[in-house]
Amino acid sequence: MTQSQYDRHPIGLIVEDDLERNRLTVFFRLLLAIPQLIVIVLWTIAACFVAIIAWFAALFTGRVPEPLHNFLARWLRATTHVNAYVLLLADPWPPFGAEEGQYPVDLRVDGPEKQSRLTVFFRSLLAIPAFLLAYVFGIVNRLVAFLGWFICLFTGRMNKGMRDLSAWMLRYEMQTYAYATLVTGRYPSLGGGPSV
Repeated sequence: MTQSQYDRHPIGLIVEDDLERNRLTVFFRLLLAIPQLIVIVLWTIAACFVAIIAWFAALFTGRVPEPLHNFLARWLRATTHVNAYVLLLADPWPPFGAEEGQYPVDLRVDGPEKQSRLTVFFRSLLAIPAFLLAYVFGIVNRLVAFLGWFICLFTGRMNKGMRDLSAWMLRYEMQTYAYATLVTGRYPSLGGGPSV
């Protein structure tokens, strides 16, 4: 295994967006996102139950079973797509579901891996610092999106620097959710950035 493969986080954000934005959909972005947000809320409720089952499975076997891992990975990917849409990181309305490669801002989720039973047992406590930082990043991300909304309305484009900063924070947030729900045993990383 090369050093770069070792340093690569199992959860990554892939950005293939052209920065062009439709002013009309930007203006009504939050209203247009309501159906997707409802689906994500319902999916999140189910993901919480699946994460509890995954916790028990990982505690006894040291690994999250593949069907549970895949369900949580699809939930993370769908959440990423909807967040990217709401935060103006991408322009098209996200499809329902979460197939890999379907959206300009996508989440790469590696397969299930062996995890330390000790860190699995204490995962909720270990995730607290990451959740605190993800919460701060969420607030900053909404501020960036608010400013980006005006830029997109007037220029029809998202500022690349703002998009990249927002994508970097979204990547950390998704890595935090993946760590907390046992999709990965690797702690969220501030290093690196989205693949653009």
